[in-house]
Amino acid sequence: MTRQRQLDEFTAEGAVPAAPILPPGRAHPPGLPGVWQTSNGTVAHPLLRPDAIRALPFQLDLARVGLAEDLLVVLPTGLGKTVIAALLAAELLRAGDGKILFLAPTRPLVQQHSESFGRWLVSLRTARFTGTVRRPVRQGAWETADVVFATPELVQNDLEAGRCDLKDVALLVVDEAHHAVGKYAYVPIAARYRSERPPGGRILALTASPGGKEERVEEVVRALGVARIEARSRDDPGVREYVQPVDIDTRWVDLPPATAHVRDLLEFASRATARKLQKMGYLRKKPIASLSVKDLIALRAEIFARPGPMVRRFGPLFHQLVLLHLHHAQERLETQGLAPFLQYLDRLEAKPKPSRGDRAMLALPEVVEARREARLFLETTREPSHPKLDALVDLVRTTLDEPRQHPPRILVFAQYRDTIQSIQSALEREGWTVGRFVGQATRDPDDRGMNQKEQARVLASFREGRFPLLVASSVAEEGLDVPDVDLVVFFESVPSEIRAIQRRGRTGRSSLGRVVVLLTHETRDVSYQKAEVRREKAMRRIVRRLSAEARRRPEAASPPAGSSEIRHDASENSV
Repeated sequence: MTRQRQLDEFTAEGAVPAAPILPPGRAHPPGLPGVWQTSNGTVAHPLLRPDAIRALPFQLDLARVGLAEDLLVVLPTGLGKTVIAALLAAELLRAGDGKILFLAPTRPLVQQHSESFGRWLVSLRTARFTGTVRRPVRQGAWETADVVFATPELVQNDLEAGRCDLKDVALLVVDEAHHAVGKYAYVPIAARYRSERPPGGRILALTASPGGKEERVEEVVRALGVARIEARSRDDPGVREYVQPVDIDTRWVDLPPATAHVRDLLEFASRATARKLQKMGYLRKKPIASLSVKDLIALRAEIFARPGPMVRRFGPLFHQLVLLHLHHAQERLETQGLAPFLQYLDRLEAKPKPSRGDRAMLALPEVVEARREARLFLETTREPSHPKLDALVDLVRTTLDEPRQHPPRILVFAQYRDTIQSIQSALEREGWTVGRFVGQATRDPDDRGMNQKEQARVLASFREGRFPLLVASSVAEEGLDVPDVDLVVFFESVPSEIRAIQRRGRTGRSSLGRVVVLLTHETRDVSYQKAEVRREKAMRRIVRRLSAEARRRPEAASPPAGSSEIRHDASENSV
């Protein structure tokens, strides 16, 4: 049985042959019967490099739908969503004079997609627009490019300034399309494209996880204006034979008595503060123990919405801020450890202009006592800040000792930068080389951010096996391409089904994948994990229903003539 290749590449063995650069104005070679043909198990098309893309039926089927209708593709990470965009782009570039606009939410993703298209398509004129509105980075020109890769904020700014329009864009690709909600730049760009696009212009939206609530999924579909939703899972016929299984496991730990006592102090302060708000007429819909960050943020809006003079809002707003701080402190304590808990309080105290609520929270007797006991524990014991750190070290050691045919790669996700520091220190004490992958923001000299070049350098070193361990924040969750990750570790459970799916998608691409979630008994880890599982099941149910409804619509377009079949020659390999 041949080795399963990395699913985001789907390239054939051997070097990519050179292809001639198309002349100015771009040639339009004649199309093939059935749009795409296959030869020796790879896709043949006039604008695709020979033997560059494996012929996987489910990708070709989805690309064929995208020729006929605006399409939202919901496909698990690692199954080649970018390949579908490349197939569709090749045909639309061949058939007309329009350009392709490929949007992605981050600069590393823009660069990654640009490099992928460069491997798969014949040499075309490309442009890459990234950066912020204040500091744009432009490589190439909009007017002459056949394919433009860009972050959406920069494109939106250029559209508003009149520096470009969408009248010659034959295909708008929206990567990580679940961002298309609220005021995110995808929303106005998609609306403008629908009003300006040329005849036959298409929208192709790509995501692994559109959301776990029906309103969220419908908002994404409505914002993009797509007519068709197509979803595939790893277990679907026609897909499962091309993917590697992913083993998902959990490791449980218990809070040590000292940490549990600190938690009890914070809970007592939280209940007392919440009861004050209840006496004022708030927080009466849910039990105090069930309140979430979203509930407390929504409470602020509710306070402002109440009628009456502003002076009556000061008291509720004060207690709302105190309660929100207590919630954040307890979450860090339970899911991250004593050190991140203390760092949160220290950072709150070090604010240049702390608010009255900030100072009040730090002065609560329970918080003062919790802070003292946490410091005493860390100063007088050799125990780790959180028992998850010991569990992680054991897990890493076992994984690194396993025999394998490639350099070992373990990716550890943590929600907070303070925790990333703790994890990196704990792993380095064992003698392992550890990489760090975080966002650009710098909070203090001990926690510097990473610019795009630094991120690319660290990711390249991890890919090449120069070090076995990478500890990352949420910046690494979306789309980044790392082959052969042996193990993905969630240091904590995340209640978001979108983030959980993105994290799991970093493994199981070219070999057997493994995911381990570290959980603490009787803490918020448990409720977050249950919420994520529930939302992910709901997401699958919603997407399946919407997809079935789209197929049943009588006005649904039919595929273009001649595209209903893909011809295979006698030399085709089994795929």
